[in-house]
Amino acid sequence: MSIYANRWLLPEGIHELLPNRAQRLEELRRKLLELYQVWGYELVFPPFIEFLDSLLSGTGADLDLQTFKLTDQLTGRMMGVRADITPQVARIDAHQLQREEPTRLCYSGTVLHTKPDGFSRTRAQLQTGAELYGYAGISADMEIFSLMLETLRISNIANFSIDMGHVGIYRGLMEEAKLPKETEQKLFDALQIKSTSDISQVLNQTTLSNDLKEMLENLVHLQGDSFILDHAKKILKNANQTVQNALQDLEFMLENMPSFVTEKLHLDLAELSGYSYHTGLIFAGYVPQHGAALIRGGRYDHVGEAFGRARPATGFSTDLMALLDFQTQPIEFKRIFASEIKEGDPVQLAQQILTLRSQGETVICELPQQVGDAKALNCTHQLVWQNQAWAVVPL
Repeated sequence: MSIYANRWLLPEGIHELLPNRAQRLEELRRKLLELYQVWGYELVFPPFIEFLDSLLSGTGADLDLQTFKLTDQLTGRMMGVRADITPQVARIDAHQLQREEPTRLCYSGTVLHTKPDGFSRTRAQLQTGAELYGYAGISADMEIFSLMLETLRISNIANFSIDMGHVGIYRGLMEEAKLPKETEQKLFDALQIKSTSDISQVLNQTTLSNDLKEMLENLVHLQGDSFILDHAKKILKNANQTVQNALQDLEFMLENMPSFVTEKLHLDLAELSGYSYHTGLIFAGYVPQHGAALIRGGRYDHVGEAFGRARPATGFSTDLMALLDFQTQPIEFKRIFASEIKEGDPVQLAQQILTLRSQGETVICELPQQVGDAKALNCTHQLVWQNQAWAVVPL
């Protein structure tokens, strides 16, 4: 076998985009960044690689395992290829900008994972998102949530559902329970898999009050549509202020979100994904028949602490290529073919081509004696000479 036979192969989980998909992806990226801009979010470009201690500051073990690591030949220090952009943006807010006022930042860039992840089982994702720093109130979460919904709309994702929870409920109950670390971990693990028998077994081995035990046992059942919140308020009426504040946050969100979103909403007050990272409201968007979230976000107030400035923070992110895969109606492009002139005014044709391109239209000129016609070049329209003028007509 020739030594060149397999040189075109890519590593597992690494993909390249061919022209049609690449154009659709770039069009979507531009639309989303324009959306974030008109909402007041400033674009940042964090580096693809940086020192490991900075890259992993304030993150969990999962991100550490997903990060490619290498040695910097200039300093001997360990470096990492980013697996998540969010901590980098937090560093920019805390260390580089150092603003006192609320700061809105957005980004779009490639992240690399050591193992395949997400819908397409890829190791390289085009992570895109928005973050709001410096405001602790629920209005910031509402803004980020609304921008996430706009992201789905702009991306033509019509058939989606929303999961929402609040880690403050569990945190508040744990503040009250004051369980030993090992016992709390067992309870956390049981809640994660929603095992009622394991939850009861752990709680029965504690000296907690019956009231607190009942709240913790019922937590796993507090999931469903928006009406479950009324039931939760009754079950958790004797919980501390941390829990009551979390319930008020959820109530605010329900009262201010569009009715069509409420119909797609699933509340889960025992949802603890990202518990070590998130500090408040959490939410995620899903599409039918897929278990992984298409887009997710929430509040993470301590993310900047490792950089010496723990500002309040809330945001969301998504993989742009996954959004592309689940568009209800894919983006269509107009491509105009200008054939070699056999009739008509060539000067006027050249001027028409310049005008169309200045308006953002794609015009492909036929080359002398080329192979392939307009349809072979994926054109949708062509320039024809009619009524003493050049006109764009569908193919």
